[in-house]
Amino acid sequence: MKVFFKIISTMFLILVLSITNITAQVEKSSELFKTLKRNDSLIFDSSFNTCNLKILAKLINDDFEFYHDKSGVLEGKDDFIKNTKNGLCKSPHKLRRELINGTLEVFPLMKNDSEIYGAIQKGRHNFYENEIRTSTAYFTHLWILKDDKWVLKRVLSYNHKSLD
Repeated sequence: MKVFFKIISTMFLILVLSITNITAQVEKSSELFKTLKRNDSLIFDSSFNTCNLKILAKLINDDFEFYHDKSGVLEGKDDFIKNTKNGLCKSPHKLRRELINGTLEVFPLMKNDSEIYGAIQKGRHNFYENEIRTSTAYFTHLWILKDDKWVLKRVLSYNHKSLD
């Protein structure tokens, strides 16, 4: 029994040490946080709010994937832009997405504990139709640093809740 307890205790300690060694969220004042917050705004302003698809195309990676809990999976930059153009951008309603203040978090992804190659960004947002809030949801974005430029590679959009 003592051996079993020592094994369990050791495994628990290893688990705790590995969890506490994970890179923490960056400060909201950091350049990484500010850059990805700005890119988040550009993504949604250019796709959801104003349909400026040229800006959107510059911000997403060619092998982009979008996972949505209500509408399924979209794979590839071209399909995502086409879907946005033929869907959101053709809506007769004025659609808008708004980040919920204080919910945005950014976690750097690093190689060899020193070189940033990507980041995970997560938060919550509200959606509006004709300036009436209609729903809220969570998002998680995977940003990759490619040729010294941040591009969005993966999106998880989930826990959509209608307000009606």
